[in-house]
Order: sequence, then structure tokens, then C-alpha cells
Amino acid sequence: MALQIGDIAPDFSLPDQNGTPVSLSSFKGQRVVIYFYPKDDTPGCTKEACNFRDQWSRFEQHGIAVLGISKDGAGSHAKFIAKYDLPFTLLTDAEPCPVAESYGSYGLKKFMGREYMGMMRHTFVVDGEGRIERAYLKVKAETMADDILSDLALS
Repeated sequence: MALQIGDIAPDFSLPDQNGTPVSLSSFKGQRVVIYFYPKDDTPGCTKEACNFRDQWSRFEQHGIAVLGISKDGAGSHAKFIAKYDLPFTLLTDAEPCPVAESYGSYGLKKFMGREYMGMMRHTFVVDGEGRIERAYLKVKAETMADDILSDLALS
């Protein structure tokens, strides 16, 4: 079950695109967008990442960190960042994806009539106190960053 608004966001420490551990707790006092996505350099995931990239200056202006999480490794993340000039951090939650699972963002999915375990496209905004401020469980990849900025009245 996915987290609800007001819940404490589960802390984590995951390796970034350089293999350096990044902990949610290191962002205390700052808003953080955590977005879970299935796979680097795929059509929907690229649209979502590029929407965050294109709105990056607005997130930065408001002191909001952005963390993308998938099960892809550091090398894949580094290539994805370089290819699309992504200015934010991508983290690896290796299978069985315990962090995504703690956010209700890993589980049984259907694709082309088949079921498999995978990363859900979910996004969470964590406030400066470490609580879930917004939860997006039905994400429109091409406008996720825009939707967050609008919902937080940061236009």
C-alpha cells in the first residue's frame, strides 16, 4: 500500500549515479521530490526526466531537491544523465527494491497481457519535516514536474 499524505517518509540510503550513498535524512529541512520510474532511457521515463530537467530552475529557486529512483545501476544512470543533460540525482534501488516497496511503489504490474514484478511510476513530495506532503499514484510522465509546481502553488 502506498504512503498517504501526512505519513513519515521512510528514510533510505541508496547509491547515486556515481555510486555515492545518498540518504533522504540528509535533506532534513528541505522539500524533496522522490519519483520512482521503471527504466532509464525508455520513452515514458525519458519524458518524465526531461520534464523535471526543463523545470529544474524553478525547483532550484524554491530549494526543492529531486531524486529519481529506479532499479537501474549507476552506469545506466550516468549514461541517462549525460544523454539528456539531467541536473538532478538518480538513485539505484536494486531488486527486490526495498525502498520502492516501502513507498508502495514496487509490485505486480501488467504489461501487454503479462504480469510481472516492477517499479511503479509514483511520485512523492516530502516536506522539510520528513512527511509526505503530496502523493501522485497516477502519474502523467510528460507533465509530472509541471503538476507538482502547480499543486504547490510555485508557478
